[in-house]
Amino acid sequence: MGEIAQAMRIIYIHQYFKTPSEGGAVRSFHLAKGLVDAGHEVEMITGGSNSGYDQRWIEGIKVHYLPVQYEQKFGFFKRVMAFISYVRQAKKLIRKLPRPDLLYVTSTPLTTGLLGLWAKKTLAIPYIFEVRDLWPQAPIEVGAIKNPVLKSSLKRLEKKIYLHAMSLVALSPGIASHLRKVTPPQKIHLIPNFSDLDRFYLMEKRKEILDKYELTNSLTIAYTGALGKVNAVEELLKLAEMAQNRGKNWQFLIMGEGSHEAQLRKIASEKSLEQVRFISFGSKEKVNEVLSLADFAWISFAHLPVLKTNSPNKFFDALAAGKVILVNHKGWVYDLVKTHQLGITCLPSKIESAFIRLEILESNPEQLVKMRKNSRRLAELHFTKELAIAHLKQVISTNKDLSSSNEEFIRLTS
Repeated sequence: MGEIAQAMRIIYIHQYFKTPSEGGAVRSFHLAKGLVDAGHEVEMITGGSNSGYDQRWIEGIKVHYLPVQYEQKFGFFKRVMAFISYVRQAKKLIRKLPRPDLLYVTSTPLTTGLLGLWAKKTLAIPYIFEVRDLWPQAPIEVGAIKNPVLKSSLKRLEKKIYLHAMSLVALSPGIASHLRKVTPPQKIHLIPNFSDLDRFYLMEKRKEILDKYELTNSLTIAYTGALGKVNAVEELLKLAEMAQNRGKNWQFLIMGEGSHEAQLRKIASEKSLEQVRFISFGSKEKVNEVLSLADFAWISFAHLPVLKTNSPNKFFDALAAGKVILVNHKGWVYDLVKTHQLGITCLPSKIESAFIRLEILESNPEQLVKMRKNSRRLAELHFTKELAIAHLKQVISTNKDLSSSNEEFIRLTS
């Protein structure tokens, strides 16, 4: 494709764009801001809950909010309608905006790729496609998509979106491996999620925060993330039940929102899990505050093959905050935890041995300190926000294969 001009006009497509003050996945905010700081002009097209179109300048990013309401608790049909509405409205908006040099399109959903295909065919605008999760593989394995004809058509669409992109950005080695199988000739760049070392840190006034949440200075495990069906937070409740039945004064904090929240609260109530505290979803500052109370960060997903490839924000937040990791599933995160001694595993079949490990660590705080340092060190060496932005700038400015950085991240899990 050749060299791209240094300063570019970029339209960034992300249906679920969030800022740090809103909380949630803020990868696109930091990457877009990094591009703006590098001299590029970035316009973000996203969805919003307002009844009409809105436009705001956020940290140098011109953000266009389309009136497309979306909630995780939506059923399949309602979700699809939100995806289609976003694509239709974004097409109309792109035609009105000054012509960009490039579209940077991020999934999920996969339907955002339709904008890339359309822009390339209709307006001759190239696009880079960022793959956050494997669609349609994820909804197929979860059981949300069962129709064989629909499965086949979505897989053909997936391949078409990948093939027509100028290059692909994968968020984990597992995703990159999948992309190589689907589209062997494509350029694939590995830019994982990252740790915001400036925003997440060990807070000094821990006692004041403990008092604020009416907690004690005992072993604490925190989950900060989505509360959906695929997040398997009910396994944390199982661990909490074991702790309560065995007279442990351990504390369990669950911060988030999602379609499974009501069911999780119901389980905790029916089992009278008094040591479980649900905390309302909040900004990244609030996430940091909750993590500061925790000894362990719980990282969990349902036990589906596709979810082993995930690159969860909550994991990288926990690394930045120097937390010991407690992971319930095998995959990339599991490999990092084992390789770099970041914490312990709590697979469903080995929950008893995990409980014993927790008891041992509770009485050996020096081991916890060592693991905390390992987490923060890994974030500082390999998963900084600055490193991710530098990789993306190189992808956009030269579109060369970042083979050396790809190999480095793959080496981390070997």
